[in-house]
Amino acid sequence: MQIEKAILGNGCFWCTEAIFKQINGVIKVTSGYSGGHMNNPDYKSVCTGQTGHAECLEIEYNAEIVKFEDLLEVFWKTHDPTTLNRQGGDIGTQYRSVIFYHDAKQLEIAKAYKEQLELSNTYKDPIITIFEPFNNFFPAEDYHQNYYAENGHNPYCEMVVRPKVEKFQKIFSSIIKSSKS
Repeated sequence: MQIEKAILGNGCFWCTEAIFKQINGVIKVTSGYSGGHMNNPDYKSVCTGQTGHAECLEIEYNAEIVKFEDLLEVFWKTHDPTTLNRQGGDIGTQYRSVIFYHDAKQLEIAKAYKEQLELSNTYKDPIITIFEPFNNFFPAEDYHQNYYAENGHNPYCEMVVRPKVEKFQKIFSSIIKSSKS
């Protein structure tokens, strides 16, 4: 098994965790914070926008089953990479579209994918996703982990998370874990 990690920030981690956990080959998804200047941030401090962190996911995956490129495809197609520091009603630098790359290969793949999207005019507005070198990742508080699975009936989950998950399931049905996994 070839275990690798990806750190992706594409909006509220409640939404994104619920999506990436379903991908075949993904072993573990942890909601957390990356890219800031404060050690051991918490949700309250990150929400101020003063720590520099983004809400993101640490995705551990088996690269023999799912490729970094596959994760990027899900990343690009399940959020709006053209809005600065915003995803829907979630506003602030903590919701920026960002890829925290671990090495030159991840950076090269991510930049090439972004360029391909720009050349194809997939989005009418410019893509503002940024690339930052990975420096740190701090897991979010326990109550943020597996949030959608445990809180699927709360209003935010019903109105925001569920439609994103359903869109993902429709578009990416071929890479979703089977019930046998």
